[in-house]
Amino acid sequence: MNNSTGILLRLSVLVITCSLTAPAFSVRQSGSLTPAQSALEKQRQRLSATDPEERRDALMQLWAMHRAEASRVAMVGLTDSSPMVRAVAAKAILALGPEESVAALTPLLGDKDEFVRKEVAYALGQTKSRNATAALAQLLLNDKKDGVRAAAAVSLGEVGDETAVVTLANVLSGDDNGSAKKKSKGERNTFVLRAVARSLGQIKSRAAVPALITVLTNEKFDDDIRREAARSLGMIGDPAAVPALRAAATSADPYLAQAAFESLRKLNP
Repeated sequence: MNNSTGILLRLSVLVITCSLTAPAFSVRQSGSLTPAQSALEKQRQRLSATDPEERRDALMQLWAMHRAEASRVAMVGLTDSSPMVRAVAAKAILALGPEESVAALTPLLGDKDEFVRKEVAYALGQTKSRNATAALAQLLLNDKKDGVRAAAAVSLGEVGDETAVVTLANVLSGDDNGSAKKKSKGERNTFVLRAVARSLGQIKSRAAVPALITVLTNEKFDDDIRREAARSLGMIGDPAAVPALRAAATSADPYLAQAAFESLRKLNP
């Protein structure tokens, strides 16, 4: 065998050897990922899919992991072209922790899509962070959609920041003069007002008592709103509410009467 033939033979053997070992090397490389890392990488790739439903499902899978690493992967969903995907991303990033979540979510309160703004408002409530209070208060006062404003009211109650009481009480009493888009006749949406009354009870500040008593004693308000006011007065526990609750306990509306009676029991066990 001459030298040229020997060299060619050795090169052929080397090529065959490399082709046989390359797949094994790839397997070892991919096998170096932990199961959790593999799951994250799978969902990361799905977030690039052309089908928005697949991207939405990927975010749901990331949310279900309840891990900061998963929420970081999900961050890209906040700027997705699909409103549905952006709305799901708002929940999927919450494992980042309160402060990071608030910083990431707050800009989306100006999203052009109503559903996205509503879901972002609810997500901010889940952070329980007082850093979200100011943005939620402004959303309650100024958003054009009642569903979004109600979500903001609910989340203010979830956060439980006493600095929101003035805004909530003013909306409940119709004195929303902190709003750039003040309604001449005050808030009229029952769902919004119920959410506001309930949140005042969750915050448990005595500063809310006058506004709640005003609603409870005013028969022009819907009975659903008055019931929420009665429950909230019981949650706050200020004795100043006793006369109004006693009067409401004799209401012709049995549900309002029951709510008032239960709150009186909390005040006078």
